[in-house]
Amino acid sequence: MRSPDLQRGRGATVNATSKRFALPARETDGDWLDVRDELDGGAPPLRTTVTSEAARTIITRNQSPDIGFERSINPYRGCEHGCIYCFARPSHAYLDLSPGLDFETRLFAKPNAPDLLRAELKKPGYVVRPIAFGTNTDPYQPIERDWRLTRACIAVLAETRHPLTITTKSDRVVRDIDLLAPMAAAGLATVVVSITTLDPAIARTLEPRVPHPKRRLAAIRALADAGVPAYVSLAPVIPHITDHEMEAILETAADHGASGAFFLPVRLPNEVAPLFRAWLDEYHPDRAAKVMATIQSIRGGRDNDPDFFSRMRGQGPWADLLRTRFRIACRRHGLGHIKPELRCDLFKPPSGPQLSLF
Repeated sequence: MRSPDLQRGRGATVNATSKRFALPARETDGDWLDVRDELDGGAPPLRTTVTSEAARTIITRNQSPDIGFERSINPYRGCEHGCIYCFARPSHAYLDLSPGLDFETRLFAKPNAPDLLRAELKKPGYVVRPIAFGTNTDPYQPIERDWRLTRACIAVLAETRHPLTITTKSDRVVRDIDLLAPMAAAGLATVVVSITTLDPAIARTLEPRVPHPKRRLAAIRALADAGVPAYVSLAPVIPHITDHEMEAILETAADHGASGAFFLPVRLPNEVAPLFRAWLDEYHPDRAAKVMATIQSIRGGRDNDPDFFSRMRGQGPWADLLRTRFRIACRRHGLGHIKPELRCDLFKPPSGPQLSLF
């Protein structure tokens, strides 16, 4: 029986607050919850809200030794895609919000992001390194349709001939091919499209507001046809939920023009672990214990391994098997590694007057 609090079209099944920061729990009186459906006809659907945030900086510098980018831009906080496994969910706890439903319904946009980026690139002595989009929340989540902050930032990078990489689960990236194709022709842009499953039934609960897998495959084809190097990411691979699709995803992505591939075993940092467990209990109670036992075997007996390097690879026989299967399938379908060599020697600082930052 489905939980009365389950929100249709959302990923998290609960909205628990973080225990790391001793935040007060937001819980309605239990007696009222027991009769709410009878009196009110159930909980109303959660609406997505977007708050404008005046950011102070826009380029984030990464110091983790096991991540393949040095700088990133995230025009948004939170992500409406609602992927239950999203490792960025705990970041909402720093805002005194839940990593659960709040993360996918209470979003923040940074409308001054393009101006901040332009100001950063104009600083004397700025040293060029590729900038990554999609490292925390998806730059092409549904609110990008109206806010267009990702596109505005890409436009600044296109103007200054600055290299970039994009990782997304949305086919909305195709809308920006007019900017990306000329950049790719100059060796300045690559795109990674994430596909975790080809099964729409699984996708509907695992990543409820992500475009259909077929649309993401079509995006790979459109990018490749436009000359934009397109890759596929199988991140994450979830044992007993999606791992059986690895070979099929790689084959299909190659057929759609993908140049290379990447995979990552599921990670469950901090508040993601209990959210994922609650999701398993709701949608896969028959195999929940088996899934978590296998994840723990990959993560050294824990729900999550936070250590550098091993957190990206996993350990033990299951992780070894996934890597072997991945290598064989990539070799069979001609897929290389995702290690794009982007040019950093074409950069020209922004010209003209600086726009207002606020």
